Amino acid sequence: MMSFFLAGGCFWCLDSSFMQFKGVSDVVVGYMGGQLDNPSYEAVCSGTTGHAEIAEVIFDETVIPAEIILDIFFTLHDPTQLNRQGNDIGTQYRSAMFYTDEAQREIFAAAIEKAKTIWGDGVVTELNPAEEFWVGEEYHQDFFAKNPNQGYCNAVVAPKMLKTRKAFLDYIRD
Repeated sequence: MMSFFLAGGCFWCLDSSFMQFKGVSDVVVGYMGGQLDNPSYEAVCSGTTGHAEIAEVIFDETVIPAEIILDIFFTLHDPTQLNRQGNDIGTQYRSAMFYTDEAQREIFAAAIEKAKTIWGDGVVTELNPAEEFWVGEEYHQDFFAKNPNQGYCNAVVAPKMLKTRKAFLDYIRD
């Protein structure tokens, strides 16, 4: 099993979108990249802690290759938007990849270069060493699955799920 720490806007979008795919065994949402130990959602949303909303994507690379996971990531969000995704504004919504070792850093760097061939040179995705991962509050885990009719889920999460579903049909769960 492999584990990637990815930030690309609201973690609800990342969680629900990645869970659609074969080989993804779990997505855990939380926070990374800030100065405060064990931050709360409210603290992170204040924009003062330096944390990003993160999805830890745990997957079996014999079922879904790492490259496809990263292609999904760059389809899910706009990596040219600095410190925001759509109407979600702040450093907590930045585009970032947090690597756990040199091999992963190289995989992520190659994915950023590939994204530049699609998005152009304006890609602002950060490439950072992984720090302490603070698991988010329980009510954020599997948020879309628990709250499919919530307003943000209907307006933002569901369209992103549909977009990735259409783009990666061969990897959708049965």
